[in-house]
Amino acid sequence: MASLEWGPWMEHRPLSLSLPLSLSLFLLLAVVDGTSDSLSWDESGYILYCPCMGRFGNQADHFLGALAFAKMLNRTLVVPPWVVYRHHTPPYTNAHVPYSEYFRLDRVLDFHRAVSMERFMGELAPRHWPPGRRVAYCFTAAAQRSADRSSCPMKDGNPFGPFWDHFGVDFDRSELLSGIAFSSNYKSQWIERYPAASHPVLALPGAPAQFPVIREHVDLQRYVEWDRRFAETVEREMENLLPRPYLAIHLRVGEDWRKACEMVRDGSVGPHLMASPQCVGYDRDKARTLTLPMCLPSPSLIASTVATWARAISARAVYIATDSEPHTRHIQAAVGTQGGVYRHRLRAPHTARAGCCGNTGPCDPP
Repeated sequence: MASLEWGPWMEHRPLSLSLPLSLSLFLLLAVVDGTSDSLSWDESGYILYCPCMGRFGNQADHFLGALAFAKMLNRTLVVPPWVVYRHHTPPYTNAHVPYSEYFRLDRVLDFHRAVSMERFMGELAPRHWPPGRRVAYCFTAAAQRSADRSSCPMKDGNPFGPFWDHFGVDFDRSELLSGIAFSSNYKSQWIERYPAASHPVLALPGAPAQFPVIREHVDLQRYVEWDRRFAETVEREMENLLPRPYLAIHLRVGEDWRKACEMVRDGSVGPHLMASPQCVGYDRDKARTLTLPMCLPSPSLIASTVATWARAISARAVYIATDSEPHTRHIQAAVGTQGGVYRHRLRAPHTARAGCCGNTGPCDPP
């Protein structure tokens, strides 16, 4: 599942192996307008949303679905920044990092129209979406959380309030959604009920996407590439640190992940938890059973699986990116003299992820 992640930054592609531990690759996406030209208003309308569920990986999963939704409705996607939580780092407030800080801005345009939220708010909103004309769209069930039970709680709590405040957005009224969903099955309903002429900006409290990402949207990762500066930084770091070929893993075994996996232990979750569809299948009715070792493998299982893959590609090194216990001792014992095991704290966490993934896209467990 998402507990152990493998990156393709190696000279040989891994062999297809049948292993007891789920292996997952998450290529996260980012979008920008990719041009310095002045923007013109898109009469086909816009999709705007808060990436307000989870950290980097969850936001990226949702981005895939949001991109597909925008294309389905033929609206330009207003791409939000990453919400980066700094609970343990001064000033202890959220950072809102534009996509251009990490990723190329032009590749997504090969799939569909997109503009960064920074440019949308700075160049288009003052004239076309000014205060007084800002409508919030949310499902009726969400409105039940508001005081009057008829308004979208767009700014209730963190990260919702800080996100919209970062762009100086307050909403003037709410449009409640019912009898509709983000699925492609409802394409005609969206177009008929909310034409761009009278609903130019669909501003949503969260991504118009399913989670985990559905199979049909996974392939959209091809439109994402790291920014050249990041790719070069990672390449330099890895050249100095590791012999090639090497196996890179992102190991997720921290306390937050353990709490998530408790839902598997107590049976309160079905087969689809986080990125488990990659392991058990995307069809809920036919999915295999999600087990605790899939979600939270033991140190010995982690070590033996890493050793199996290291042998498969003749890896001379194993690189571990993690925010918790790296299990270096167990892994080194399993790998033996074939290669060294390295855990390196890079300056930026996203750079560490790139070390796992190569220069064609970021990866991270939701």
